[in-house]
Amino acid sequence: MALRVLGFEVKGFGGLVLWVLRRRHGVPPGAVAAGYAGEQAVTLALLVFAMAVETVVVDLLLAAVGVPGWVRYPVLVAGVYGVLFGLMTAATCATRPHVVTGEELRVRYGAYFDLRVPRELITGVRAGRGADEKRLVSVVDGHLRVAVGSRTNVTVELARPVTAVRPLGRRAEVTRVTFFADDPKAVVAALRPGVAASP
Repeated sequence: MALRVLGFEVKGFGGLVLWVLRRRHGVPPGAVAAGYAGEQAVTLALLVFAMAVETVVVDLLLAAVGVPGWVRYPVLVAGVYGVLFGLMTAATCATRPHVVTGEELRVRYGAYFDLRVPRELITGVRAGRGADEKRLVSVVDGHLRVAVGSRTNVTVELARPVTAVRPLGRRAEVTRVTFFADDPKAVVAALRPGVAASP
């Protein structure tokens, strides 16, 4: 568990670097990259801004009332980390899109989830809005859902199960994958049987 969390942190910092360099992770030449960060961009921006303001205000208040450093500094560090965590989440979601190649579909959510589905296992794909998802990644009766902003809009049916590894390491066999993409029609077009991925 601790190693997984450490891995998220490393990928998060890597995402920040890629974000600054305007590059993407795991998108080979000729692949179709399907972003999903747009749905949550405003929410994340507001959240990071609010955390930054809160961190500054709390630190100023603690200093003003004479709270000792051994209390004040850990609170400040926690606040700064919260802001950094929000930035890392935004960066990894922006730089790690879903990917469609001639060989596979890759469904991702930032540094926290990554599922590779061989294209030969895909028997059907459709666009269709789903809402009110309770969790970011969930599996019920072989149906995997990867939501963004509690929404999904692409569903892929599989000929046989693939193993999905959830963020904290639990594994599940899934035969249906539902996820969110900013442009679901482009994903569906790229995954149509007999249609190869194109730039």
